[in-house]
This record gives sequence, C-alpha cells and structure tokens, in this order.
Amino acid sequence: MGFNFYAYMDRMKYIKRWQLMRSVREENIMEHSQQVAMFAHALAVINNKIFGGSANPEKAVLYAIYHECSEVVTGDLPTPIKYFNNSIQGAYKNLEARACDKLLNTLPQELRAEIAPSVNPDTGCLEYALMKAADRLAAFVKCLEELRCGNSEFAKAKKSIEDDLHSRKMPEVEYYFEHFIPAFLLTLDELEGE
Repeated sequence: MGFNFYAYMDRMKYIKRWQLMRSVREENIMEHSQQVAMFAHALAVINNKIFGGSANPEKAVLYAIYHECSEVVTGDLPTPIKYFNNSIQGAYKNLEARACDKLLNTLPQELRAEIAPSVNPDTGCLEYALMKAADRLAAFVKCLEELRCGNSEFAKAKKSIEDDLHSRKMPEVEYYFEHFIPAFLLTLDELEGE
C-alpha cells in the first residue's frame, strides 16, 4: 500500500500566494515555506546567540516547513477573506485543522507521531512565535521585492506588515530589521560591493 503524504507536500508548488494582488513575480507556498524556514532559523539563532535565549532552531524550522501544508487541501484563502470576521476566521482555522488531520492520515502509522507535532504545532511556544514572525518577515520581503520592481500594489501591505512586525516587540525581529532587511533593497552589484 502506498502513502500520499509527500505527494501532497509536493503539490505545495502549485498553490499561489497573493492571489488578489497583481504581482511582478508569482510566488507559491513551497518556495514561501522555504524562505520562512530560513528566516525562522535566523530568528531562533539570533534569540540564542545575540539575546541569550533558548530557542530550538530545528523546531522553528520544522514548524515553518509545514506551516502552509493544509493549503494543499484548502487552497490559499486570501487574507482579507480569512480575517473578514471572527466567524469566518474560526471556521477557517477549523478547516485548516481538519486538512492537517487528513494529511497526517496519509502517513504510515509508525511515522505520524514523529511528524504530527510539526504539522499541528504547539502554538504557545517560543518557536511557534518565531515562525509566525518569520512568516510575516517573508511577506514583508515580498512587498519590498514588488515595490523595487515598481509595483505600488504592495505599498499598503508593506506598511501594515511592518507595523505588525514592530508591534510584536520581539528583539529578534528588531535585530533582523536592523542588520538584514537593508540588504534586500540592494541590487546584485551592490550586494557584491561593486
């Protein structure tokens, strides 16, 4: 008997993000999840090495890798719809949880207990908070990319995402903004120091 979990995960590359907005470059949830994983890892390492914290970088990375996996079942519901009101938001959270359960049931029983904590994470832990901040950082970087290409469609999103990130009062995020975000505004020649 075959198992479908990883074939479902492979379909993440077909789920487009930012569906209601005109984008210069399309983005899918597979590439987005990889970027969130890198950013979550960075935030966890910053937490530990710069601020003397005790984050588990591997846990943050695994949360990031799987944070959009339910969308292979549900599709990507645009943010304005997802958060339109508490009723819709609650119903969508329920749908996401059911989608995650469906996906976990496509694994061999022997693997489920090991993978389930990454698909259904502990939303009260530091690593989850770091991953959620990394998710917003990835959205912020997408806005910067689009604006650099002359697409003003992302101006309002950039401001609201930046405000949200700073409102979290996370020193890791502020460190990332100060030390890494400016480089996302550079050209390749400028990155190489020419």
